[in-house]
Amino acid sequence: MLILTRRVGETLVIGDNITVTVLGVKGNQVRIGVNAPRDVAVHREEIYERIKREQGSEAAVQQSPSSEPETPDVDSSDLEAGPEVE
Repeated sequence: MLILTRRVGETLVIGDNITVTVLGVKGNQVRIGVNAPRDVAVHREEIYERIKREQGSEAAVQQSPSSEPETPDVDSSDLEAGPEVE
């Protein structure tokens, strides 16, 4: 794992087209902004893990044609926000 130190307003560049900027620090929370192409998925880790779990359970349901497909509940607080304009 690469470990870097950044201050508010400083940016990391990943590859040619992804940037991560430190927008603010308040207590033990860091607010970051991610600029990435639309075809690159950007998720918080807990959301990414939930997506992977749900994809695994969907694959299991598809392998068992006699079972009813499950419709997951969506909590709007888990939706990823788009880019913020200031």
